[in-house]
Amino acid sequence: MSFQDKTLKCSDCGKTFTLSAEEQEFFLSKGYSHEPKRCNACFQERNLSLSENSGYEYRPIRQMFHVVCADCGMETEVPFQPREGKPVYCRDCYRKLKLAV
Repeated sequence: MSFQDKTLKCSDCGKTFTLSAEEQEFFLSKGYSHEPKRCNACFQERNLSLSENSGYEYRPIRQMFHVVCADCGMETEVPFQPREGKPVYCRDCYRKLKLAV
């Protein structure tokens, strides 16, 4: 099935937004039968207001730390504060080490 970008109108703010072919394929793969009726900004705003009313708190954005992989030397980011004297690995090298154990 071939999809083409569609222009839709947001039901909240009335602005037009594009529903890309990739997004349409994603929605179909998830089993969604209806097109979105809100633009991304209104969708996020609505989800935020719903979560505030439900008592659910969003997790804060995780701080990332820049490091150099102890194995291959590639620069990468990790979601934790590296400790001095402890090796830190990129995703690929970490997987290799986990598979080897």
